[in-house]
Order: sequence, then C-alpha cells, then structure tokens
Amino acid sequence: MTHQSFTIRVIEAIHSIPPGWVATYGQIAGMAGNLRAARQVARILHTCSHSEGLPWHRVVNREGRIALRVSQGYEDQKRLLENEGVEFDGTGRIDLERFLLGSDIGTGSGWVSESKRDGLGL
Repeated sequence: MTHQSFTIRVIEAIHSIPPGWVATYGQIAGMAGNLRAARQVARILHTCSHSEGLPWHRVVNREGRIALRVSQGYEDQKRLLENEGVEFDGTGRIDLERFLLGSDIGTGSGWVSESKRDGLGL
C-alpha cells in the first residue's frame, strides 16, 4: 500500500462519518488499512481538513475525548459536535457506546452500534 493510497483511504473514511457520530483516530487508521497508524491519521487531519472539506471535528481519541487543547480548537470541535447532538459528560468525555461509529476494521464498511441503533429505532 502506498502512502498516497493510505491518505486517500483516510480521507474517505473521515468523509464517511455521518453527523452526530464520532470515530477514533485508531478506528480511522484501521478502516484505511493500518491499525497502527493513528498518529498518521492525526497528521492527515491536520494537513488536509480544509482542502478536502473533512468533518475533522468527528474524530476523537480512544477515550472519547477531544485531542485538541483549550484555545487551540477544543472549543470549536466541542461546539460542532454538540450542534450535531453529540453529548459530553461533566469531564468532557463522549460516551463512545452511544456515539461511536463502528466499523469492520480494515474494510471500511460502517455499522451502527447496537445501543445507538436501538435508540434510533432501527
């Protein structure tokens, strides 16, 4: 797999996250074919978000937290997610059981978690 094809897969995976859902850096890396490339996903988000129109705010760390620091994008990301219906607890954590978009790692095919599917009446 070339670097370019991994980047394209990451971009496609990020574009596939619908409003009201989040994915983790590692999850996106797995969807793009490299489970160990979470940091590479962060780099791609940093360099391509604007030019590719990526919904960058829908990518969070594995703990369900925003990785950006306060005054360095944290507030913008939180506001964008809240506007889509994503909820944070008192510590700033997203309940991944409710809001995490699942995927078959490595294939890029998405699925809805059982708890969220039930909540949506699916």
